[in-house]
Formats: sequence, structure tokens, C-alpha cells
Amino acid sequence: QLLRRQSSRDIVLKTQRSIDQHELRVSLYLNYADLSACAVVLSFALIYLKELRGRLVSEHSTSSSTGSHRPGSHHHGLHHTPMYGATNQAFMSDAFDESSELEEAKEVDTTKAVADLVAAIESAPPADDLVEGDKEGDERESWDSKIMFLLATIGYAVGLGNVWRFPYLAQKNGGGAFLVPYFIMLCIQGIPIFYLELAIGQRLRKGAIGVWSQVSPYLGGIGISSAVVSYIVALYYNTIIAWCLIYLLHSFESPLPWADCPTRLYANYTYDHEPECVMASPTQFYWYRTTLQCSENVDEPETFNYHMAIALIVSWFLVYICMVQGITSSGKIVYMTAIFPYVVLIIFFFRGITLKGAADGVAHLFTPRWETLLDPVVWLEAGTQIFFSLGLAFGGLIAFSSYNPANNNCYRDAILVSFTNCGTSMFAGVVVFSVIGFKATATYERCIAERDHLIKQNATNNLPLCNLEKELANSASGTGLAFIIFTEAINQFPGAQLWAVLFFLMLFTLGIDSQFGTLEGVVTSLVDMKLFPNLPKEWIVGGLCLTCCMISMCFANGAGSYIFQLMDSFAGNFPLLVIALCECISISYIYGIRR
Repeated sequence: QLLRRQSSRDIVLKTQRSIDQHELRVSLYLNYADLSACAVVLSFALIYLKELRGRLVSEHSTSSSTGSHRPGSHHHGLHHTPMYGATNQAFMSDAFDESSELEEAKEVDTTKAVADLVAAIESAPPADDLVEGDKEGDERESWDSKIMFLLATIGYAVGLGNVWRFPYLAQKNGGGAFLVPYFIMLCIQGIPIFYLELAIGQRLRKGAIGVWSQVSPYLGGIGISSAVVSYIVALYYNTIIAWCLIYLLHSFESPLPWADCPTRLYANYTYDHEPECVMASPTQFYWYRTTLQCSENVDEPETFNYHMAIALIVSWFLVYICMVQGITSSGKIVYMTAIFPYVVLIIFFFRGITLKGAADGVAHLFTPRWETLLDPVVWLEAGTQIFFSLGLAFGGLIAFSSYNPANNNCYRDAILVSFTNCGTSMFAGVVVFSVIGFKATATYERCIAERDHLIKQNATNNLPLCNLEKELANSASGTGLAFIIFTEAINQFPGAQLWAVLFFLMLFTLGIDSQFGTLEGVVTSLVDMKLFPNLPKEWIVGGLCLTCCMISMCFANGAGSYIFQLMDSFAGNFPLLVIALCECISISYIYGIRR
């Protein structure tokens, strides 16, 4: 029944669209017309139809005597100028029906009012450019420039996962061999869905909920699902930004607070290093006991973490300030948030390759282990990484592209952003493993020195086992890489404070521009649904950030890290895959590939 309805609607869609566009144009021009004289209106209609037909049909015969146009003259052969992106042949409105003939009408004398109307016609936009969002009374923001849109989209796609997840997955799943399934999944999964969301967003010029409701009233749930998942992901994603703010603030201290173990005052008024820190490491102790104040399990949240609460409030306030003015304001901010991480990565690259052991780390990352390609889990993780690193099915790409003009070349944008994202992941992998190679080499050399010292003292029992490859393979992903392993390596740099500030400022900018895109999908959906028609967008953004800030206080206690891991593991994985599958089915079988 659903497909039959859709097919029936498509049969009359061609004629209806042309009529709707013509009526819209005429309604705009009637504001200039003098309705007291029917002859004036008739003359205007003839001139408009002549001008419209001249745009859509190549004219082979013209009247040469007086310059007057006979409505009954024949024109043959449609002429289309090259179109790109969402206005290519697959997304174009049906052209003017050439076989329709204009009825014979008597010519009347034109007046000055008609001349004014003709001038208004010439200054008006062509009918083909009238798409959703361009209609009178439906004003929509737009990007100031194409560069701003590209930077915002790249900033949204390039996030923390490029820095702390891709290097770990690559070295875990075959090194250089992992790039084979990675780029195959990019071509058959990443780019097509990325292009789909950009195209449908800029063609229909609405957010996720508005787009899928317009494709079919039965598909509005796809947009609602995207908005709900984006809201949940934004909750815990901003927690990472708060962690980065805490570390960024303490990076100005000298020495760094995670460089050495803290001391404890005992009852006999003696000081000694914290035993738990000595057993683990200073970076681990600072992360779990000072920053997170982690409890033993999720059922036993300890005292409220006021430092974490303040960091969450500040981070949500910064997000609100950046988004309150809409894409005009946040678009300007992405000039810094999208470019600055690349500046820091380049600085760390030149610093990393000069470190001792950097070559061993990079070689460990890209040395191929071809036997891993027979493992289906490797292909699964490659597809998952492509899916989440591009930010598919969140609704943010649809929201960003809805502010583009309808004739934007979104196909080229999809190719450019997708390969930029993957190139950034590989470049970040080189930077990360050059530093990890330095740390592993330093640990290996200390182990060798300790072993040699024990051998010189003839203590040959329980000698430490020193293995460089094992040290390189002990790299972690996610927060463990950023806040434990990388910070431990930075401790050994000369001028460690400077490198710590640069690193955590890079993580902050990577996180916050991805947060823009995630929340923009939610805000645009709420605005398009008109749930609060009398509230300006600024109030909607403020209310959204306030509710998120209040709910995110659940992370500001000893069990917050456990809640974070639960939401990260389940909130954005399987639901997004189902949403993307529904998007592909909807475009293929309901909206139609041809359209």
C-alpha cells in the first residue's frame, strides 16, 4: 500500500510541480501589478510566459518584423546547462513540458506598469532555483562561503576518533594490511552514505526530521531516531571536552601534576610517595584518582566531583556561546577549531620524527600482517571505524548541507571530506606512534639497564624480560591513549608544559567542532518540527544545552567513568547502523534513485 501510494503520487508530481512553481512566481509578481485593469494583467502574463519558455526551450524561430512574440510559434529541443551536486539529473525537477502549446491571445498595448513588472521579472530568481526553503516566508540561514561549509564539515567528521582510535585499530588488526579493508569500506560504505546525506539535505533544505518526513510521512521516525541518538552522544561526548579542559588548565603548572607521584603524610609525621601511584604510574594515578575520582564499581559512587562538575558547566557554556548565533557564528569559529588541530599535528609530527625510537613506532604501525585479512572481525572493525569517523546517520551532515544552495556540488564535497578524514587518520597515526615509539624505546632501555645492573651484581634470579615489540603493542585506544600513554611520553619532552598545552588544546578543538555538528542535527530538527514555534532558535539552543548540562552531572561522581563507558558502548553503535540502513532503503525504494 505504501509503495502504491508513492507511485501514484509520482505520476502527478511532474505536472503538479510545474504548476506549483508557476503559481508561486505569479503570486510574487502580483504584488507589483495594478489589479484595476485586466488588460495589464493579461499583458504581463503573456510577457512572463514568453520569458519563461525562452529559458526552458531553445528558440529556433523568432518573429523578425515587429519584435512581437506569437504564443503559437513552435520551439523544439530542451537545452539544459550543466548542473552539479543535488541538481544533477537524478535530483532535478521535471522540465517544462515542451509539447504544451500556448493558446492564441490578443495582443494589447503595454503600459508603464507592465514595464515595471518586466523589470521585476528580470531581477527575480529563475524558477528552477525555487526549492524547499527558498519559498516566501520560509527564510533559512546559509553559509557565508563554500570554504566555511567545507571546514565545518571536515571539523565535524575529523574528531577524537581519528587521533586515539584509528592508530590503535591499525596496529591491532594487521598494521599496513588494515588499510586494505579500511579503504574498501570507505568506497562501498562511507562515501555513498556521506553523499546521500549531503545530497538529500541540500535538495530539501531541512533538518533530519524534516527531510525524511518530506520523503514520506511514514519515514519521520528516521529523523527522530537520528536526533535522539545525537542528543545522547552529545551528552557523553562533551564529558571528554571537560576532561580536556581540566588537563589543559593544569598543563600550565610546573612541574606537571601527573609527572611524579604525590606524597602522603603518615601518622608519625613522615612523608612518603603514594603506594598506589608507585605500583601503577603517575599518569594513571592522576587520571583515575585525581581527575575521575573513580570508585570501585558503578554501584558505589563516591563523593560528588566538584572539579568535574565545574568543567562540565564551562564546556557546555562554551558550546552554547559558539552555537547561539547559528551557523553564521559557529561557521566563523570553525576557522580556528578545524585548522588548529592540523597545525598542532604538524608540529608534533616534526617533533615526533626527531625522537629516538620514532622509526620503530611507525614501522610497527604500518608493517603489514597479511594473515589478519582472513579474520572477519578485521573487516568489521574497518567498516565500523569508517562509519563513525565520518559521522554518518547522526543528522549533522543533513543539517549542515541544508544551509547550502541547491546547486552546490555535493558529490565533490563528499569525495573531498571523506578522503581528508581518512588522510587525517593516517597522519595522526604516524604522529601518535612516533611518540609511542619514543616512550617504548625509553622503557625498553631502562629495562635493559636494570637487567644489566642485576647481572653485574650476580642477581640472576627473576631478571626482567625486556621486549620492545611488546612495549609497542601495549598501546591503548580512547582515553587511555590520550590521558595516560601520551601524557607519560610528554613528561619526557624538554619543555613538557608547552607540549601538554598544545596537545590538550588540540583535543579540545577536535572535540568541540564535532560537538557542533552533533548538536546542530538536534537543533535543526527541533526548529523544523516547530515544536516551539514562538521561541527563537537562540532559546532552543539555550534550553538544549541547559538540559544536557543538568543530565551530564551524572558523570561528576565516582561512577561517572562507568556510565560514560556504558553510553559509549551502546548508545551510538547499533542504533546508528539501523538508521543508516533505513536511510539507504528509503532513498532506494521509496524516494527513488532516479529522483
